[in-house]
Amino acid sequence: MNTTSRPDRPKRMPPEERERAILEGAIALACESGLESLTVRAVAARVGVTPALVAHYRPVMDSFVAEVFSAIVAAEREEVLGAFEPAEGLRPSLQRLIETLLDTTRDDVALVWVQSWSLGARNEALGARVREEMDLWQRDLEEVIAAAASSDSADSVDPGSAAWLLLAMVDGMSAHSLVKWAPHDRADLARRTLAAVLDTTP
Repeated sequence: MNTTSRPDRPKRMPPEERERAILEGAIALACESGLESLTVRAVAARVGVTPALVAHYRPVMDSFVAEVFSAIVAAEREEVLGAFEPAEGLRPSLQRLIETLLDTTRDDVALVWVQSWSLGARNEALGARVREEMDLWQRDLEEVIAAAASSDSADSVDPGSAAWLLLAMVDGMSAHSLVKWAPHDRADLARRTLAAVLDTTP
């Protein structure tokens, strides 16, 4: 008697549902292990389908990695900036924003960003998405800073310069934190970051 078991066949799904499952599985895998973990076999194992099925829905892996990257970072941007309320004044509002971005619970997205800069140098589809998402962060953060500044007569700031400096400093500090090279007191780090930005912008 042959007792050799065969792997279960993937559950049949409508194409749209299967495509969504593959994308969601890739997003979850990237959040856990970074963009470098995204291979056809790894995504297939995560979703519970054959590599051929993943390749059928996403035949160009470089483009798929770019798609996953955008989904992750766009969701964070919409979450963080969409919930921003500049009613407390410029400095308190921006400090709260920086603390949110530097929170250790966001280290998974920080890893995705850091790997995107490296991988995007050779993956043109990813590089294009990285530039696009950085532009969107710059634009949206600039709008947020302008809104906060307009309701606060105590502080003045150039929104464009402040947004650029804040993003550069947060990105650098987030990357440092991945190798445990950052102050333990992130609230103090946020205060010092904000002071540096507001004190150096024209």
